[in-house]
Amino acid sequence: MDSNAMSPTDAADPAAVAATARECLDALARSTDLAAFEELVGLSAYVGEAVGRSARLQAEASSWTTVGNLVGTTKQAAWARWRT
Repeated sequence: MDSNAMSPTDAADPAAVAATARECLDALARSTDLAAFEELVGLSAYVGEAVGRSARLQAEASSWTTVGNLVGTTKQAAWARWRT
């Protein structure tokens, strides 16, 4: 790892981590290599799982109402989508 590179565990700024993730995803998306496409498809599934884990953690820390409000839906819809 580059000594100047930021580790996600070192980052205090979620926006900076997200910007790094977008750069990586964009690099894969620009590639004509089928392996890059395959990785993107796998990452898409992984992101969905991570969103679910984060939603449950946020609901535990605050509420399903908070989660629902953040994504523009009801607490019931958020709970139904991410409860497990």
